Amino acid sequence: MKKVYDSASEALDGLLHDGMLVAAGGFGLCGIPELLLAAIRDAGTKDMTFASNNAGVDDFGIGILLQTRQVKKMISSYVGENAEFMRQYLSGELELEFNPQGTLAERMRAGGCGIPGFYTKTGVGTVIAEGKEHHDFDGETYILERGIVADLSIVKAWKADDTGNLVFRKTARNFNPPAAMCGKVCVAEVEEIVPRESLDGDMIHLPGIYVHRIIQGDHEKRIEQRTVRQREEA
Repeated sequence: MKKVYDSASEALDGLLHDGMLVAAGGFGLCGIPELLLAAIRDAGTKDMTFASNNAGVDDFGIGILLQTRQVKKMISSYVGENAEFMRQYLSGELELEFNPQGTLAERMRAGGCGIPGFYTKTGVGTVIAEGKEHHDFDGETYILERGIVADLSIVKAWKADDTGNLVFRKTARNFNPPAAMCGKVCVAEVEEIVPRESLDGDMIHLPGIYVHRIIQGDHEKRIEQRTVRQREEA
């Protein structure tokens, strides 16, 4: 089975359709599948729902799809630092389903493991719990959260072999593995494709069974928050 493709647009060929649910990896500006997001923008796919920890910033990550009005709904944990996101949400142009970070990660992981739902205490008594089933276990109240099964997963990894085994680097490991697991089809972009059997089996973070297509590309190294101090005069 061929998994390696020459470009993001080729890797997404036949997978995109209006109104689809996409699970996207990334944490802050780390581990964002920027090449695949750009290809989705260029394809013009619209009315999409994105399940992602955050929506990037105004000109990077999912933020570029907000600029082109291709996103209908976000399922997210953190939505700061994106002025266009805020504007569309406050004006009623964009639907938003808030999820605590741990809940969102577990919803993705559960979907990838074939688990339709699970109970958690997180969010009980808040707006997160509105409209959700409540159940008591051992005197404590829990809410039911549904697993996420996306039409497409897009993730960014550090290394891969041609069978799709992935290695993530540091913080990029947070949301990319569960996002990859929950898609009916997963496309991964990586910094380097290495020879088969060259990866230490104990260092593989996501087995290739979850990954259907791979591309290699050049990636931008962004700093989310830069803090400097003034130079002291001699």
